[in-house]
Amino acid sequence: MSLTTGLHSPRTPLRRFLDRELSAGPRPLRDSFRAQHQTAHLLRPGPGVGTEAGNVGTAIDQRLRLAFTTAAPVDLATEDGIDLTGGIGRGAGLRMRAVGNELAARLAETVHRLDLDNRALPMDRAHDEEEDLARILLAAAWYQVMARNPYGFTYTQLYLTALEDPGGFTLDRLLQLPNQDMVDDVVHQLYLAATGPLEALRARTRPQDCTGGPTFPGVNITADADLVVDGLLLDFKSTKHPFARGLSQHTANQLIGYLLLDTADRYRIDTLGLYLTRSGVVASWPVEEYLSLLGTCRRDLAVLRTVVAELLAGCQADAIPYDQEEEDQANELLERLAPVIEAGHCPVCAQPLPHSARRPRMYCSRWCTGRASTIRKRQNLAPGRPAATVPRPQKEVLEPAEDWVVVSLTPHFRR
Repeated sequence: MSLTTGLHSPRTPLRRFLDRELSAGPRPLRDSFRAQHQTAHLLRPGPGVGTEAGNVGTAIDQRLRLAFTTAAPVDLATEDGIDLTGGIGRGAGLRMRAVGNELAARLAETVHRLDLDNRALPMDRAHDEEEDLARILLAAAWYQVMARNPYGFTYTQLYLTALEDPGGFTLDRLLQLPNQDMVDDVVHQLYLAATGPLEALRARTRPQDCTGGPTFPGVNITADADLVVDGLLLDFKSTKHPFARGLSQHTANQLIGYLLLDTADRYRIDTLGLYLTRSGVVASWPVEEYLSLLGTCRRDLAVLRTVVAELLAGCQADAIPYDQEEEDQANELLERLAPVIEAGHCPVCAQPLPHSARRPRMYCSRWCTGRASTIRKRQNLAPGRPAATVPRPQKEVLEPAEDWVVVSLTPHFRR
């Protein structure tokens, strides 16, 4: 199972679970993000980047990880991709794997020679060294595509070039494939990071306090964040539209997904954050604030982690149910894992309902009243006691009191 896949569609059990638990929706967190993202500077990719923007993003992510720690110079996705290419037929696969192994060796040697995580040196190196490293990381990013999306790998320049001429496919040929705009884009994003808050964060930490590409063993799902730095889980985003689109719901869910998957509290995460590689901005939130902004007030973090582990163990949580049997299984599991909201508490956020002298309140605030409509449409509101369905607000009907004077509003006409 994959965290990214599970967050993609609102019909997957994982996404349905999160939509039910995050009672506030993405808007409060998005507003907080925009308040922190105060900059008019934005690096634009050159015209030669085009559809390679995703691979450029992968390359700069890895370069920034290596600035903090070089404990794993070749990431797991690259290693897996290299190994998987050996299974491609027609002789080209074995050649791709052989060249990939040469690439991994070149990357490890370059990273250690440049001493990238040495805090006595700046984050960036000489321009020609950074260009060479960018080419290596861009080539590694193509191998990562094989590990994440084998179908998409067949459209990469790496695959097409090796398939066209397996005998002429060498490491030097591979490193010539990224065009100059791609290389420049990676290098310029690094230069921006070297003059901003990410460099300041690097300077006040040690390599042993950092984990690049943290994974989450013990749960039945694959997920790798970008960096954990002394309790701060940081994800890198190279989006070209950080101002107009703001913080997407997918990104918000991705961060909380990483937090919840750390069931053993291995990384002792106390802060969640994003680094925008094209604007040089770090936006971060203490875990308690992040959970509050998303409205995860029904259960505390420890309970949420336990419930997520049960969900992942009980169904294919990252996939849309294939048939009615899988649908019924997922529905039964989600219902069993739903928090029970006691009487006298808001069915959206589980907070105690305020006292009302006129009539019992159904929701604790106007905000929860509005959110209830959205959650009701998705059938994601947790069952309460005694009713398991979402109550609809009723119009208040006032019975006339004994001392009221009833005035007729019937119009009178002169004859």
